[in-house]
Amino acid sequence: MNPRDTINDILVNLFNEIWKLEEDAIITDEFKDITNNDMHIIEAIGLSGQNTMSMVAKKMGITAGSLTTSVNGLVNKKYVVRQRSEQDRRVIFLRLTQKGLRAYEHHQEYHRQMTDAVIGTLSEDEIKVLLKTLRGLSDFFRGYKNKKI
Repeated sequence: MNPRDTINDILVNLFNEIWKLEEDAIITDEFKDITNNDMHIIEAIGLSGQNTMSMVAKKMGITAGSLTTSVNGLVNKKYVVRQRSEQDRRVIFLRLTQKGLRAYEHHQEYHRQMTDAVIGTLSEDEIKVLLKTLRGLSDFFRGYKNKKI
């Protein structure tokens, strides 16, 4: 296989494997009532307590309307609460509950382990090359997304 085909094969399989393995790793007995997508919403809500629906939707690249159904489910399952701003009652912040914080930390730990597994096998020079490569790939995806809109 030529280098272009090999890289394509690796990227396609890697994206699919990461999605499936991440789901298997983060959806444990404690968090079996949510999906991988829910976990990413929890991650996008984050720890600040200052994110609104529109801010989270923008982070995820979806509409606030699309996010509403998932957030309703996370509220019902006690991972997230909605809280009105005291300064502007029209503004509603999304905040993680204690259960949501545990899910967030669990997800972050998986990502830390994944990153450490990659970095742990590389020299400083190899890390620089990997960073350059991943930035190029990230730039491609961001540019492609913006071009399609």
